[in-house]
Amino acid sequence: MRYYVRVWLMFVRNALIRELTFRSNFVITILTRAFWFAAQLTLFEIIYRNVKSIGDWSRPEYFAFMATGMLINALVEAFFMPNAANFTELIRSGNLDFALLKPIDTQFLISFEKMDLAMFNQILLALALLSYALVGLGQPIAAWQVGLYLLYVGVGATFFYSLMIVLASTSIWLGRNQGLYDFWFYITIFARYPRSIYNGVNPTAWELGEILQFTFSYLLPILLVVTVPAEVLVKPFKSWEFPVIALGSSVVGLIVARLVFRWSLKSYRSASS
Repeated sequence: MRYYVRVWLMFVRNALIRELTFRSNFVITILTRAFWFAAQLTLFEIIYRNVKSIGDWSRPEYFAFMATGMLINALVEAFFMPNAANFTELIRSGNLDFALLKPIDTQFLISFEKMDLAMFNQILLALALLSYALVGLGQPIAAWQVGLYLLYVGVGATFFYSLMIVLASTSIWLGRNQGLYDFWFYITIFARYPRSIYNGVNPTAWELGEILQFTFSYLLPILLVVTVPAEVLVKPFKSWEFPVIALGSSVVGLIVARLVFRWSLKSYRSASS
């Protein structure tokens, strides 16, 4: 375990050196992300000047939800997205051979070798927004809520990581899977909004929103990734159903991702073959 920690710290050092080498790109990325953050905040500030709530989410509650989504996405994009994007290039160029020969777990190496440190700015902005939302909410936060929140932020990041590894592994069979990466962005859009906004208005019919709600809550629980940790902080606790589903899907996702990754490697043909 210590060996993997030392290797990971070496990855952090290498990422820092890369960012300092291209300072202009680092600054531009930070400014771009800050602009996107401000645009999102401004949009929902305008919306809440005209309505009291979106679904059953008040303004401070929704800002806490939005901050949670930004935090989870920033963690994924900082630590995992650069590696998933690089995996296809490793296969195309044959450099995956070198990763397979190294005395370390290949999935660990593929998953953590590169980092986007500019995304730490997004993490800080998300935490600032979360703090602002909780102050606006004006209710005390218990220690167990903070603990569960951190746990389910990790659960959300782990779920997205598992989905990303599965999609990246298909590069070995498809050679190039840009369409699947597009699928990743399209499907994760659903996590940007609370689960309750998909509630139907007609109790006698199963509407499109309810179909999406069921699909992305029980079959591919993307709607729970952000909703569960946000509700832990700002909503009265009602049931363990969705927290258990979110945790279970994260564990199952890790197992499936591991199996798919190892299975895909069996089909890999090295550059020398």
